[in-house]
Amino acid sequence: MLKSVNHGGIHITIESHERDTVEIHLPDGRVLSGPRNTPVGLFLQALPESNDPPIMGAIVNREIRELTYPIEMDSRVKPLTMADMDGARIYRRSLTFLLEAAFEDLFPEASLIVDHSVSSGGFFCEVSGRPTLSFQELSQLDTHMRELVAADLPLERNWVPLSEAIDYFRKKGLNDKVRLLSYRQKDHLVLYSLGEHRDYHHGYMVPSTGYLKWLELDPMGDGFILHFPRRFAPKQLLPMPQYPKLLATFRQYGNWLERLGIVSVGALNDAIKDDQIKEVILISEALHEQQIASIAAQIVTRHDQVKVVLIAGPSSSGKTTFSKRLAVQLLAQGLSPYALELDNYFVDREKTPKDENGQYDYEALEALDLALLGNHIQRLSAGEEVQLPHYNFKTGCSEKGEIVQLRPEHIIILEGIHGLDPRLMPAFPAEFTFRIYVSCLTQLNLDRYNRISTTDTRLLRRIVRDARERGYSAQQTIQRWDSVREGEKKHIFPYQENADVMFNSALCYELSALKPLVEPLLRQVPFGTDEFIEAKRLLTFLDWFLPIGAEGIPDNSLIREFIGGSNLHDFTVWHTETDLDRQE
Repeated sequence: MLKSVNHGGIHITIESHERDTVEIHLPDGRVLSGPRNTPVGLFLQALPESNDPPIMGAIVNREIRELTYPIEMDSRVKPLTMADMDGARIYRRSLTFLLEAAFEDLFPEASLIVDHSVSSGGFFCEVSGRPTLSFQELSQLDTHMRELVAADLPLERNWVPLSEAIDYFRKKGLNDKVRLLSYRQKDHLVLYSLGEHRDYHHGYMVPSTGYLKWLELDPMGDGFILHFPRRFAPKQLLPMPQYPKLLATFRQYGNWLERLGIVSVGALNDAIKDDQIKEVILISEALHEQQIASIAAQIVTRHDQVKVVLIAGPSSSGKTTFSKRLAVQLLAQGLSPYALELDNYFVDREKTPKDENGQYDYEALEALDLALLGNHIQRLSAGEEVQLPHYNFKTGCSEKGEIVQLRPEHIIILEGIHGLDPRLMPAFPAEFTFRIYVSCLTQLNLDRYNRISTTDTRLLRRIVRDARERGYSAQQTIQRWDSVREGEKKHIFPYQENADVMFNSALCYELSALKPLVEPLLRQVPFGTDEFIEAKRLLTFLDWFLPIGAEGIPDNSLIREFIGGSNLHDFTVWHTETDLDRQE
């Protein structure tokens, strides 16, 4: 094409050649070329490693895109595989839609609820409107899902007017979706179609069912597990252990939500809009206090035998506030808690093990002087005077700490990531301990098929707390999060069923309380960074919640540990009776 330009009396002819092809530039320097508007997935299929691990999506010019996204111009592209968090989300979301469609084909009169995740790779699902699926029926559902995978049916993405989507879900009797969508700010919605099945899912999908080869349905309790691969083994289904205590804890929280009438985010938004959120907060907090008091009563009942309370749980579960509220309850019931700080039992820095990157691994069990800890626990429990260590984090050396002697009414509280690991105190009899697992086990979901990740809730808690207490940006917190999660998977989750009791620190209203505090922090994450993609995902997720202020939240609430204003922040229990005796 020729174009003539007159500039200062000089005629310039510009010849323009628009290419019919475009290039994509991969992070490792490779360049792929193909026709303009070719879906990015077709480009990536040409890579020799495209199925090892399988590619689920792509980051195109710093934005997450589906594999069906057309490449209109030269672009920088990073494949997202099942080994990446965002790629794993695409796989699991698509697998959930596959399950939904297969279930509706076989059991059209029943309802399916995708409830919560399990740490070995899966979602716990329940059925209502009919009895629990028999083993034969579950096998039939599994077979039908595999038939749909073999057929390689397209998962089609369509924009529809919001009113059309609401009308569709109302006719299907999906009132939780209708309530949720009534608060949507945009006038349109993306619906995915699989054959005659249509639904909204919070995020992108794979192009077709043929991508969903790795799945299994396993019976579990009153429901079943939709089993999928974990990121570190993306083409392998790990053995599915039993989780009776975890399932019971989720079930208890589900009962709480039903008692509150808050069974989905739409119902929570209704309570906020109708000015009933104060009652929801008060009842939620009362249920927390009731459970903490019950745990304290169990410890008091066994005090003749129990000498040590062990508390463990993943990051941002609220272990600090839980421990202090438990201490208050124990004091009220006649016991005197003594908090023994596990961090003071670190070995000298030069003896600390290192991770695969050559950095000191303070999360490793071997970073602790286990022999000294075991000796001190034994002697403290026997009422002997003990010289405790104090770890100096500046010098990296263990120093002499305070001298302590406990009385019969004392009980040791030991909080740390290894609290449920039997290797922590191998010589101390298990029957002399009371073990508590604390975690934010969110069961309030957007709707029956769009679950809220417990990990996302903890991350949002941590972003707010890190900004307020440590001066970290949201970008810095997100940057560290993968490393935090890896430590949890290694040191905490494998031992959660060792707990005598589990405390669910989730509060059904907390995401509405976190929203006005965390959104400004997430919006400061710079575009073009890896953390921006995660911040954008979290912001889109938070759009579903109406915000609430902190005015009606009690000062001792567990969520105050993160949003600030806790009256337990400076709460301490008198540590040593020895010091008191010396003063007398």
